[in-house]
Amino acid sequence: MNISEVVLKKCQQECQQLLSEHLGVLAVVIASGDGFDIASATTQSLVPARIAAMASSISAIGTVVSQEVALSNSKSVTVNTEKGFTYITHIQLDGKACILNV
Repeated sequence: MNISEVVLKKCQQECQQLLSEHLGVLAVVIASGDGFDIASATTQSLVPARIAAMASSISAIGTVVSQEVALSNSKSVTVNTEKGFTYITHIQLDGKACILNV
């Protein structure tokens, strides 16, 4: 994916800022549409590349399901668990479709 160095640096800064400003956030990962880690910040020994790949797959499932039931385009997916949740949403970087996972 061809994203400028300036945008990549800003993405990394934003990931760090989101992580530091919000209590309870364990990871912030920006992924390409095909599941590659673009920028990330984590508080634990989480693997951003794995999160990026899974978030991309979950996002794709959300898109297919919403289209199948004629709800138009999926904008986000939330996965609720006993210990918290993860929020996966579509974003644009340099005009390219990407995924933000928090």
